[in-house]
Amino acid sequence: MNRRTGLFVTLAIALAAVFVRLGFWQLDRLKQRRARNAVVASRIAAAPRPIDELRDTASYRRATLERTPDFANDIVLTGRSRQGSPGVYIFTPVRRSGSDSAVLVLRGWVYSPDAATVDLTRWHERRRSFGGYVLALPASVDSPQQPAMERKVRALTRERVRELVPYPVSTRYLVSQDSVAAAAADSTPARVAQPSLDDGPHLSYAIQWFSFAAIALIGSYVVIRRTRSVGSPSA
Repeated sequence: MNRRTGLFVTLAIALAAVFVRLGFWQLDRLKQRRARNAVVASRIAAAPRPIDELRDTASYRRATLERTPDFANDIVLTGRSRQGSPGVYIFTPVRRSGSDSAVLVLRGWVYSPDAATVDLTRWHERRRSFGGYVLALPASVDSPQQPAMERKVRALTRERVRELVPYPVSTRYLVSQDSVAAAAADSTPARVAQPSLDDGPHLSYAIQWFSFAAIALIGSYVVIRRTRSVGSPSA
């Protein structure tokens, strides 16, 4: 085996080792995802409790909230798509009984041609109770924001909420999962679907990496065989 072939085989084996490592990394991520999915599924399946009684701040706990929505302080989260259509999410503060603070409720998605502009007055629901699961507001995000006087944001953070809502707001928000009555369908945003609990792309990625490793090893074997065949004396 000449020097050139040796370098090729060495490189192929090194790449195969990297590909195998990446394959096992994807399998490890698949294991982590399945473990997380099991936790989320158990929380989603649990009986809902009033949000003020939740001492556990973990995400995806099921909760209920009763109070009058403050539509005057709606927040629009721009750039949200649904089934290929552009739109926005509408967040509404709901004042809690006996408290000067509120909880944001993600009431759902509405169509918007530019994924930013929407007539909020059309989406005033006639309800005082909401049910769904809780998520945490992120503390910060590295993305440009619009001026504070606009009630549109590209990313919702605790700091941004403090700028837009004139009273204290919980660091958790409720993702509404309430059913929509036919009579109220025209004024109720499309509810956000429950979190996806599938395996994601990790298994297919792992198979791809292992396939690349096999191709590299088989290719190097073929090159070695051909090199030896060419270099062997004829009969």
